[in-house]
Amino acid sequence: MVEDKNKTIKILLVDDERGFVEVISKRMSKRNIEATKAYSGREALQALRKMDFDAVVLDLKMEDMDGIEVLKIFKKIVPDLPIIMLTGHGSEEAARDGIRLGASDYLTKPCDFEELILKIQEVVSSRR
Repeated sequence: MVEDKNKTIKILLVDDERGFVEVISKRMSKRNIEATKAYSGREALQALRKMDFDAVVLDLKMEDMDGIEVLKIFKKIVPDLPIIMLTGHGSEEAARDGIRLGASDYLTKPCDFEELILKIQEVVSSRR
């Protein structure tokens, strides 16, 4: 089956660093990726209940709920939803815990934008 390269990828971008979310989502829009922005775990859960996503990019450390807690809830709601964890330097062990709990992959922040795009494309194409 030939995959449609022009099909928009819909992701949920979850991070409490508003500046990061704004910059990344704007850059993604130029790469045919539509990012729904959530600035907390609670906002992310509300978005997941309202829309379908091809993948999630989820920060590990947030103020209201940590990424592992959000990951566990997401996996109960949509077990096959690809989730890429973002972690700060020094929290790679927590990200590996996320992999054990069902995350597809993780990147260390600050992450290379092209690497993030590649990971998103990989997890989405493996799900389709």
